Amino acid sequence: MLSERRLEVLRAIVQDYVGTEEPVGSKALTERHKLGVSPATVRNDMAALEDEGFIAQPHTSAGRIPTDKGYRLFVDKLAGVKPLSSPERRAIQNFLDGAVDLDDVVGRTVRLLAQLTRQVAVVQYPSLTRSTVRHVELLALAPARLMLVLITDTGRVEQRLIDCQAPFGESSLADLRARLNSRVVGRRFADVPQLVQDLPESFEQDDRGTVSTVLSVLLETLVEETEERLVIGGTANLTRFGHDFPLTIRPVLEALEEHVVLLKLLGEAKDSGMTVRIGHENAHEGLTSTSVVAVGYGSGDEAVAKLGVVGPTRMDYPGTMGAVRAVARYVGQILAES
Repeated sequence: MLSERRLEVLRAIVQDYVGTEEPVGSKALTERHKLGVSPATVRNDMAALEDEGFIAQPHTSAGRIPTDKGYRLFVDKLAGVKPLSSPERRAIQNFLDGAVDLDDVVGRTVRLLAQLTRQVAVVQYPSLTRSTVRHVELLALAPARLMLVLITDTGRVEQRLIDCQAPFGESSLADLRARLNSRVVGRRFADVPQLVQDLPESFEQDDRGTVSTVLSVLLETLVEETEERLVIGGTANLTRFGHDFPLTIRPVLEALEEHVVLLKLLGEAKDSGMTVRIGHENAHEGLTSTSVVAVGYGSGDEAVAKLGVVGPTRMDYPGTMGAVRAVARYVGQILAES
């Protein structure tokens, strides 16, 4: 266990290095921070921190920089989440409140996160597998052609065209729409198949074929949207941090193009709490010089998707964590009210 003083020295090193981009020396630490000890004592503390792998000395400098292990300890023990100011919170709310639909919410969220954190922003669309049904609409396009519209509790809208075996009357369509919604509205997608399995039997013999066709399209819609969708923005922000990537930025950019990689980085949406993965904690080789800050968002207590940012390990963790958490909270409120 590190002493409180050495923890304070580590905190000061992280803060100075993030702020100045320069390796930190003992003299600078004692001048900038009220550590209450001499430079010689700070040098001893820095030597101990280096021995334990929390800081390292770049070969071209007399100063020290934090390692992944040092950042990890900083995030776990030393970094509070920096709250956003009232103007920042108002700006977030005003920007997101103008969204007209789910696509707009996600697009605005990506732009906002990238601007607030000056990192790469990643937002996952709400997953259908974790959604509930808000409404099912059935529209007659022709005597034997229907449109099915599925609306989820997160504002996601899925449309399907249905070619029926025979004409389906307006009164039968209204009856099916009413009975279907009475069974599935507010229910999880996983529960819907069981809830509607006996529905065709409650209709006249002539209509049962069409009802079965409609139900099969509905059930296909519920299960086929398993591919998770992501939106990414602010990639150009990485060019500001060229010297933070030891060799080249290219592996980072290539990794960011792989949505499967990004989904793994964000983690399971059911883990709605804040996650911070630092450097080599990211399994993908191209992202070992980056950190990922992610959190779940949703329309209620349960998260339906994740959002977060990717940036260099030399990151303002308290500020980034505060921005990510605040944006997730506002997105959740919008989904709940939509």
